[in-house]
Amino acid sequence: MLTQTVQPKRTVMIRLSTGDDILAKIREAVEKENIQNAAIVAGVGSVSAYHYHVISTRTNPPEEHDPQGNYPLDILNINGLVIDGRVHAHITFSDNKVALGGHLEPGCTVQTFSVIMLHEFEQADFTNWDAIVTM
Repeated sequence: MLTQTVQPKRTVMIRLSTGDDILAKIREAVEKENIQNAAIVAGVGSVSAYHYHVISTRTNPPEEHDPQGNYPLDILNINGLVIDGRVHAHITFSDNKVALGGHLEPGCTVQTFSVIMLHEFEQADFTNWDAIVTM
């Protein structure tokens, strides 16, 4: 187990509109705001199309399943990390019967709106955090 304490720097909120690609817009905001390290702590809204991937085997490296489609879903949450300027986000969706989600991929487009909150933090050392750094 590895731990470290990081100091908060600022909170950045991203407001997305109908048709926006969620991952592309998070990456654009990270670049625009010059964010190097942050926690993606919340995300809400809805999508008209979805695309995510999940692991599907217990072997390492695992095989992956890549669901995508055009279907309206509510966003229950978006979370993840920004490390050295690279976005690693997860998303959870639901309809009236089931929740699903995984690693956010290009192609998740906003239906009505989406708001995502990032907590930026000061310098962090991810030298020995191999699984995260190679995301």
